[in-house]
Amino acid sequence: MNTTQLECFTTAANFLNFSRAAEHLSITQPAVSHQINTLEDELGVKLFHRTSKSVRLTQEGYLFMEYASEILKLSQLSKVRLKESNQAMPARIVIGCRSATELRFLRPALKKLRHQYPQWLPVLRLIPSDSLENLLTEGNIHVMFSFEESAPKKTRYFHLADCPAVCVCSQEHPLAGYQQLTVEQLKTGGRIAICRPPICPPALFTIQSQAVGDRAPGEILFCDNHEVVCTLAEVGYAFAVLADFPHARLPELRYIPLPEFEPLSFGAVYLPGERGGVLQEFLNMLAESVENWDGQKDS
Repeated sequence: MNTTQLECFTTAANFLNFSRAAEHLSITQPAVSHQINTLEDELGVKLFHRTSKSVRLTQEGYLFMEYASEILKLSQLSKVRLKESNQAMPARIVIGCRSATELRFLRPALKKLRHQYPQWLPVLRLIPSDSLENLLTEGNIHVMFSFEESAPKKTRYFHLADCPAVCVCSQEHPLAGYQQLTVEQLKTGGRIAICRPPICPPALFTIQSQAVGDRAPGEILFCDNHEVVCTLAEVGYAFAVLADFPHARLPELRYIPLPEFEPLSFGAVYLPGERGGVLQEFLNMLAESVENWDGQKDS
């Protein structure tokens, strides 16, 4: 049973004329007859006495009229209430992140978004790489973040920051006293914690591979994500080679530049046609927060 059947039945019952019911519903008379016939078949009763000259309700038709009207009222009421609820709900911008590092990177822009667009709510999704790309292409998130070289195909890339490659280690690590480091120094720096692609972008993985050098397997700690890498570095088990994100540094760690390598382009990724409105404003807020961070860092 569906609302089309019920609408045809109640309209025909009101007019007691299938042709006028069809005209009122803006469909054909055979379509009205078909809907009522299928409804009668489903109910197992005749709802109308039909002759070539007249149409009138059966006893069962009179009984069912009350139920059909109530069902249609409930259907219409539910649509109205859901529409009102949807209009009352705050607009949302769904943001996909791969790591806690990206969440920290977002904080300044999110604070600004809250003040300038209080009617908008961010929905933050912390999800592994491959799943996040699927959510973007399916339209379930509005924006995600990526290094330019790893940006998904058929998406738009908005550059936000040049992230230098840095050595990350604890304050007590033997490498912590250096102001900058070379690959040769990293090769003799003790245990190294690394991530595999695509968690680690190809350019950064190349640097990691150079830093690994000829280490024995016991000197290499393979990690599933950046959080594990940073935890091992914080407690002094290893150092790591990471990209230096704006606003994302942890106070327990030392970030030592690797000047022989070019910075990695990092930015926002979204589907064609999505950029506009609040998303555009949010991207501008992100870019501005990076500029402010660069100024603070330089000072």
